[in-house]
Amino acid sequence: MGSAVERTDEHVREYLIYRGFTSTLKHLDNDIKTDKEKGFRVDKIIEQLQQFVVSFDLCGLKEYWLYLDRRLLCRLEDVYRSTVLKLRTSLYRYYVIHTIQKGNLEKTQEFFQKQASELQSQVEWRDWFILPFIPAPEQNPAFSPYFSRQWADTFLVSLHNFLSVLFQCMPQPVLLSFDAEVQKTTSLTEENERLCQLLFALQMESRDQREVDEMVHHRLPIYVQNMDRLGDTDLDLVLSQRPVGTATTPSRNFFSTFLPQGRRTPGKLPLFAGGSSPIQASVGRKDPPGGQPAKSKEPFQANEGKPVSSQASSSEPKSSLSTNQPTNQSTNQSTNQPTNQPSHPRHKKIQEHEKERKELFSKPTSQIPERRAETGEVEPLAETSGEPPELCSYGAAEGGGLSTEQPFIKLSQEEYGEHHSSIMHCRVDCSGRRVASLDVDGVIKVWSFNPIMQTKATIMSKSPLLSLEWATKPDRLLLLGSGVGTVRLYDTDAKKNLYEMNIDETHPRILSLACSPSGSSFVCSAAAVSRSGSVDSAAQLPIPVSGQLLLWDTKTVKQQLQFSLEPEPVAINCTAFNHNGNLLVTGAADGVIRLFDMQRYESAMSWRAHDGEVYSVEFSYDENTVFSIGEDGKFIQWNIHRCGVKQSEQVLPQDATGPFMLSGYSGYKQVQVPRGRLFAFDSEGQHVLTCSSSGGLIYRLTNGEPALESMLPLGGHKAPVVTVDWCSAVDCGTCLTASMDGKIKLSTLLAQSC
Repeated sequence: MGSAVERTDEHVREYLIYRGFTSTLKHLDNDIKTDKEKGFRVDKIIEQLQQFVVSFDLCGLKEYWLYLDRRLLCRLEDVYRSTVLKLRTSLYRYYVIHTIQKGNLEKTQEFFQKQASELQSQVEWRDWFILPFIPAPEQNPAFSPYFSRQWADTFLVSLHNFLSVLFQCMPQPVLLSFDAEVQKTTSLTEENERLCQLLFALQMESRDQREVDEMVHHRLPIYVQNMDRLGDTDLDLVLSQRPVGTATTPSRNFFSTFLPQGRRTPGKLPLFAGGSSPIQASVGRKDPPGGQPAKSKEPFQANEGKPVSSQASSSEPKSSLSTNQPTNQSTNQSTNQPTNQPSHPRHKKIQEHEKERKELFSKPTSQIPERRAETGEVEPLAETSGEPPELCSYGAAEGGGLSTEQPFIKLSQEEYGEHHSSIMHCRVDCSGRRVASLDVDGVIKVWSFNPIMQTKATIMSKSPLLSLEWATKPDRLLLLGSGVGTVRLYDTDAKKNLYEMNIDETHPRILSLACSPSGSSFVCSAAAVSRSGSVDSAAQLPIPVSGQLLLWDTKTVKQQLQFSLEPEPVAINCTAFNHNGNLLVTGAADGVIRLFDMQRYESAMSWRAHDGEVYSVEFSYDENTVFSIGEDGKFIQWNIHRCGVKQSEQVLPQDATGPFMLSGYSGYKQVQVPRGRLFAFDSEGQHVLTCSSSGGLIYRLTNGEPALESMLPLGGHKAPVVTVDWCSAVDCGTCLTASMDGKIKLSTLLAQSC
């Protein structure tokens, strides 16, 4: 509700400016500055109450609580009145305990003197009047629970939850519901576009199926088309003129056109949904194990000028087009004909032709021969559910066999080529509508890919840029970290800089940025200029670069705090929040992973993870583990409940971990240290996308050894991929792979379950 109020205030302010109501706008700004409800932001209300407690302002604390009571709490039903009284009692106790913990006994006595008339009649305060006279109240059994950190945290969380539910249940004005209507309209528009694409795909599939049916009808063999009116002599003539290797052009299912070229099996006959196909003819021979070539089996063979009957064909060896129907069934069909038909020999032959035709069209799909383009051999396909094999298998492996099932179909792959130098960062925003990409020349492109690929904004920077990150609220804002100690906040809709924050002159390199999902704050990693330490031997590592980890607020544009980095200040290369912003994981240049508690703003645990620098870290889908990639080329999964315990480890090739290298003519060589995200997960956290020399590579996470199972190479690049991202905001997941030649490939995947 707080974010909706802020956006509504902005719309109202914009409307007043448009109408020229400047005096009204001034009054609105003044009222917003003195707003005690803090725009219905619960975190700001709790922060205001804590500020009164910290400053020992008892009068301010009482007045603020009375205002909340008159404005909000008194309107509740009587059943909630006891809860409100308990919260007020806990708030006063929280104040008293704080005065004793800080050793300010004067404020403690002042509280009981001013509140004596109000509290002496309440049973829950009867024993608290002796509190100022107890030498060590924190050791007294009656008061010791209130001095624990657990009680204070429980009270603050309870108050936060109570106010949050209260604000959500309040009746909202029509103007405030505008934001919800906009979000609803946006979601409906996206759903409509998705359904339109699905409808278009189904229409295309239906049209292709009709074309296939028409093609099959027009391309029936002559002896099948004219079977009803051919006599013995005509049939023998057609069979003698028809070449043995005749085969029709194979057709593909609609979805198979979206598959990669390398995954299509050439020369396969189409599988029809009805389980039968008119083009079920033999197109080659397969030699038996003995080495003697087998005789070619045709549906109809010329034998002394007569077609082969069903009884004769059933007694011969089983061929690729042998029928599954019993012989007596066809016999019964022929004997159950009406007896009043003329017994002319020509009519008998027509009946036999009709019987052979029915047997031909009744062949099951599982016995359609598969022609190998390389050898011309024929071997039966495995029985399937009527779908083309490209949709349920990974495709033909290099050794000729079929590999494991593929979880995704690559529907399409597009290229964004507006950059002219190597990419450093490439990130999708939270809504999945915009992409921001940064190259080594400091050029930033903001572009969209749905429904068409289009550049929205181009940002040119005079100072070198090292990092970027999308803001969480609102998602149109972009954070840009430079190499001169500044962070800019850029509005991608208005296409202008909102403001620039000076971080630290002694640590000018902004290596990493991460926005909290639950607020307006962001974490900034600042490092000193790179320097190499004194190396006494080849085995000794360079001295890590000094750095700082800072927390900033985009609303106030001020630094909130500086995190403690132990054992020494070191450059943080990568940062990542969990889903609610309560945890922060970082990877540093000294090879140590640090996990921070964002409720207490302190380090919860740290451990040495890699030999060398940590390049990229991410939380797992269930947030019980952390994944990391380091300079040692290892992809490791760590248990965050047991410090430094590995759950799995996998050695990756150098083209997946860096440093990345691009060679050119005349001995030219370009080397790039990893800056952006080296791996990304899908929406369910079961598959991971990594870098490679020719494109992205998708692995499946396993619980055993090896930890990663190769599933699908995306390909498409001619230079090493240096950063990846995986957007799962829509049903069709979108993989972004950016390379050193400035090309960004956007691969659209469709998840499937075979």
